[in-house]
Amino acid sequence: MVSWKGIYFILTLFWGSFFGSIFMLGPFLPLMFVNPSWYRWINNRLVATWLTLPVALLETMFGVKVIITGDAFVPGERSVIIMNHRTRMDWMFLWNCLMRYSYLRLEKICLKASLKSIPGFENSKARSNDFAEKNGLQKYEYVLQPRTTGFTFVVDRLREGKNLDAVHDITVAYPHNIPQTEMHLLRGDFPKEIHFHVHRYPVDTLPASKEDLELWCQKRWEEKEERLRSFYQGEKNFYFTGQTVVPPCKSELRVLVVKLLSILYWTLFSPAMCLLIYLYSLIRWYFIITIVIYVLQERIFGGLEIIELACYRFLHKQPHLNAKKNE
Repeated sequence: MVSWKGIYFILTLFWGSFFGSIFMLGPFLPLMFVNPSWYRWINNRLVATWLTLPVALLETMFGVKVIITGDAFVPGERSVIIMNHRTRMDWMFLWNCLMRYSYLRLEKICLKASLKSIPGFENSKARSNDFAEKNGLQKYEYVLQPRTTGFTFVVDRLREGKNLDAVHDITVAYPHNIPQTEMHLLRGDFPKEIHFHVHRYPVDTLPASKEDLELWCQKRWEEKEERLRSFYQGEKNFYFTGQTVVPPCKSELRVLVVKLLSILYWTLFSPAMCLLIYLYSLIRWYFIITIVIYVLQERIFGGLEIIELACYRFLHKQPHLNAKKNE
């Protein structure tokens, strides 16, 4: 049965993202065609303001406790984060960890399109075991088989462009309840505690070849399996690793202030935008036109990120072509 907490959480996030996309991100869409780098810089910071909202609601309104152990993040560091998945919601809970290290505006999530329809860990685990059996790999109880091809591709491309400083291996665990899907959240089944254990690997410690990098990734997953087995069969914390709680780069007071401001801002923002739409015809026309643009670009091009990438490549190709002509 759905609860008022779940309805409030889902609707607050939805209306915030809906009106934020139109009235905060929408005005900067033309900048994408002129200067994609500036567009990305502004976009990252605007999106980060919304990413603080689920963090604020989970911790302030619903009492979710977050515990982070292991290695610290370096603010501003260019990093690939690899993480095990126990639920469809892990990616959102990760924001509770990243906000404390000023990583929200830098985070980009890479997922296979097929993962959007996966109904939960148990079904995924069955598929993972089938994959392991077919390929002669170890079967896991607490983690799914790592998809090493995507990991090695991303790491190699970033290393080629000298855009990678480290890989952060994060193990996430839930000592009490484990909400599997959005439906669990709608029912008010929020996790009581979320534990993150972080291990940082500097880029110069990673194997050079693709084959060795795949083996390195598989080794990290074997370690996760043992770490999670010790977690769930023991005292349900990561203190057995010998690494204590990591102090965040932001003080807890600063984190609390950010969370309270986020709740205040987004609570007022959506009603304020509704009032503007109701009062002014010009705003109504802008609202309708922007929605049409968003729908058309998704159906025609497959997403704003595709258009943004095309603009970036086109604009950066022109100086190169002009230089060749001058030669």
